[in-house]
Amino acid sequence: MPQLSRFFGIIISMFYDDHVPPHFHAFYGEYSAQISISDFSIIEGYLPSRVLGLVVEWASIHKNELNENWKRMLDKKELLPISPLQ
Repeated sequence: MPQLSRFFGIIISMFYDDHVPPHFHAFYGEYSAQISISDFSIIEGYLPSRVLGLVVEWASIHKNELNENWKRMLDKKELLPISPLQ
C-alpha cells in the first residue's frame, strides 16, 4: 500500500492492483473510504464528515498530482509523495 500523504491522522494511499474509476484510499482510525479523483465522491466506505472535508480539501489542491500518480500506478511506476494538508 504505497502511502502518498499523511496529515491530521489521515493516511492517503493507492494500490497497484486497483480498479477503475481512478480513485485513492483514505484511512482514519477504524474508518476508510475509496474517493473518486474526478469529483471526490465516496465510491465505497465511510469517513466522518470532518475528516471527509479535510480529505476533499486536500484532494482539490492536489488533483493533478493524484491523476499523475494514478497513471504511474497503471504503468507500475513508483508513486510520488504528495504534500500534506497544513
